[in-house]
Amino acid sequence: MDSKKVLVTGGAGFIGSNLCKKLLDDGREVICLDNLFSGSLKNIESLLASPGFTFIEADVTSPLDFAVGEIYNLACPASPIHYQYDPVKTVQTNVIGMINVLELARQSGARVLQASTSEIYGDPEVHPQPENYWGKVNPIGIRSCYDEGKRCAETLCFDYHREYGTDIKVVRIFNTYGPMMKPDDGRVISNFIMQALKGQDITIYGSGSQTRSFCYIDDLLDGLVKMMATEPDITGPINLGNDMEMTILQLAEKIITLTGSASRLVFKDLPGDDPLRRKPDLTLARKLLDFAPQTDLETGLKATIAYLKTAFIT
Repeated sequence: MDSKKVLVTGGAGFIGSNLCKKLLDDGREVICLDNLFSGSLKNIESLLASPGFTFIEADVTSPLDFAVGEIYNLACPASPIHYQYDPVKTVQTNVIGMINVLELARQSGARVLQASTSEIYGDPEVHPQPENYWGKVNPIGIRSCYDEGKRCAETLCFDYHREYGTDIKVVRIFNTYGPMMKPDDGRVISNFIMQALKGQDITIYGSGSQTRSFCYIDDLLDGLVKMMATEPDITGPINLGNDMEMTILQLAEKIITLTGSASRLVFKDLPGDDPLRRKPDLTLARKLLDFAPQTDLETGLKATIAYLKTAFIT
């Protein structure tokens, strides 16, 4: 085990690429593994020449063999448009990929941080969602490949921990946004921003009364690194996100104002199994990680708008 080296699976994705940069800035050696299905070389282009950074194009569903001390497992498409494109592959990534990561950790003595998701909670009947809530998830719906795949990945983490003593950390990530988002990834913030910048109609599914809580990428990264550094007895799961809740309609109106767009709002049918409310209970994260999101929505949206405008519009 090389305690200084870190493996980031899914490292060319939105969260992964930002994490790779933060780890490099913190003086760590980073191996970035990605099959580039939803990740992009554009996201890590500025890192390729950095000392201590290695990119490997590979799939986490193939066996892994690296000498590392820490593993951040972010390998899985995270937006519906991508994880529903090949749902069987999504399940394989979550389950076979998780097994491969845990086997590497078991054999090398590495610590694993699993990037789980708020989708664990499904369309919740408890609000806000605490970690001890088991969720309300449709096991056979169009989102199940992701929701149930991530739930099974958590099961595997804790079974490896109980059976083999594998050093695990599980975080449940709520809606996150910021630079390096793809313009066509299907996430609501990037959708709204791109539509507003192009002067297109802004598409709202349902009435727009459904709620979400949006966390800026820098705040999430702070939580991930803090969780990785906790004592071995802190396994999680722990929610990471921002607990400022707002409606999708409020978000659309905010983005129209910040972009100065003349876009109109149009309403379409709500997709199947789309949760109506989503907000993390951050009590554990505050207590165990001293986690507190610092970036207000307007500041974060301005940075995201600037990135998407520069990278994809002008």
